[in-house]
Amino acid sequence: MSPCPTRWTSLPAEDGTLDVFVALPPAGRGPGLLLLQEIFGVNAHIRAVAEQYALAGFVVMAPDLFRRQAPRVELGYVGEDRERALTLMRGLSRDQAVADMTTTLAALRAMPECTGRVGAIGYCLGGRLAFAAAALCEVDAAVCYYGGGIAAQPDLAALAGRIRVPVQFHHAGHDPSIPPEAVAAVRAAMGTAPAAAQADFHDYPQAQHGFNCWARAAHDPASAALAQGRSLVFLSALF
Repeated sequence: MSPCPTRWTSLPAEDGTLDVFVALPPAGRGPGLLLLQEIFGVNAHIRAVAEQYALAGFVVMAPDLFRRQAPRVELGYVGEDRERALTLMRGLSRDQAVADMTTTLAALRAMPECTGRVGAIGYCLGGRLAFAAAALCEVDAAVCYYGGGIAAQPDLAALAGRIRVPVQFHHAGHDPSIPPEAVAAVRAAMGTAPAAAQADFHDYPQAQHGFNCWARAAHDPASAALAQGRSLVFLSALF
């Protein structure tokens, strides 16, 4: 039995109800962490990641970002599930995601278990949204794992100029969706950010996109462990 209490809870939103998965630290209190899903929903992997960070001392909330199309959907990583995941991703607008992140962050900060400071961490789609959260939402730090599409969307990359918190990036060395030139473009974009937005970039030469997820063929335990350690050191500033 996990020492981290977990539950689903519902938050009122402007356009309905937002379900969020919550994981609490064994000590009962800690800084907040907004956990942003891959395109496969708040599935077993994302819920396990929530518990990982709760074990490290964070109060974690993972919002169901696909709630408008497929509430609490849980998808696999290949075949028809992957195709459906891509369709759901295309159906999620940035404004919708920002609204849900803002709702989640307000609820997270209001929790008696949350000690005040709040970070964001995301994977794939969630990595891109963690970048957006650093610019558009009230977070104190952000961690972006292989967040595709940042460099490809000029309006998104331009958000770097609005980031005033530290941001950490993790990229795989073998990732056709985020080639080296795209990583270089993100680095360049972060160069336009104010001085307070310290950018911390890490590359994993042997890894593929999705290397953190143990349910995917691309899982690389060594890279995942190294990245998680770096993420925890980075986020420890929230304590």
